[in-house]
Amino acid sequence: MINVLAGGGSAITLPTLIFLGLTGPTANGTNRVAIFLQNFSAALSFRREGRLTPRASSKLALFTLPGAIAGAFVAARMDDASFRIVLAVVMVGVVLSMLWPRKRKVASPGIDEAPPLLLYPVMVLIGFYGGFIQMGVGFLIMGALNGLAKFDLVATNAHKVLIVLIYTLPALAVFVISGKVNWTFGCFLALGNAFGGWWAARWSVRKGEGVIRVVMVIAVGVMAAKLLGLF
Repeated sequence: MINVLAGGGSAITLPTLIFLGLTGPTANGTNRVAIFLQNFSAALSFRREGRLTPRASSKLALFTLPGAIAGAFVAARMDDASFRIVLAVVMVGVVLSMLWPRKRKVASPGIDEAPPLLLYPVMVLIGFYGGFIQMGVGFLIMGALNGLAKFDLVATNAHKVLIVLIYTLPALAVFVISGKVNWTFGCFLALGNAFGGWWAARWSVRKGEGVIRVVMVIAVGVMAAKLLGLF
């Protein structure tokens, strides 16, 4: 539910998988099984609510694929201490940009106007980050679509779940080939994520931007504080 409404759910699942005995790289790969099924379930829910346009989302997702594959290949080389500081700063910046008042150009998940060209290279970089670690990628996607393309938050959420669904498949394949997936843990985690994703998608459509913004502020604050070692 946290992932679909805002982002940062992997900040809970990755440490839990490691606590259960998995190595960092295996926890990273195993988490992708749940991420894939969660976003598949959420995409179906958004489509049932009439808020998903697969063609528009797929166009954006294509630009994330090269980065996602490359990011998955180099995932084991992450500097954890530097990552925590950078991610915390990025998340705070994203939520501040989303709280800044602006006129919305698009009020539905369709792309009625051509997005700015800057959005496409940004999606490549987001794909790399998502393939690399996944944790907090929802904040980056929401910041890009809301800040650059001026989509409202419900539209952004609908696009986000399909974008993550598409780039997660090749990233997961890299971890599978590398033997970095525990299928038992992955399948159980996926069942919970799928259930939460389905209901969160329905809730976000029916409650609108207000509830998404509140959940996002809380999630960003808690996750940033944790990454900075404040608790």
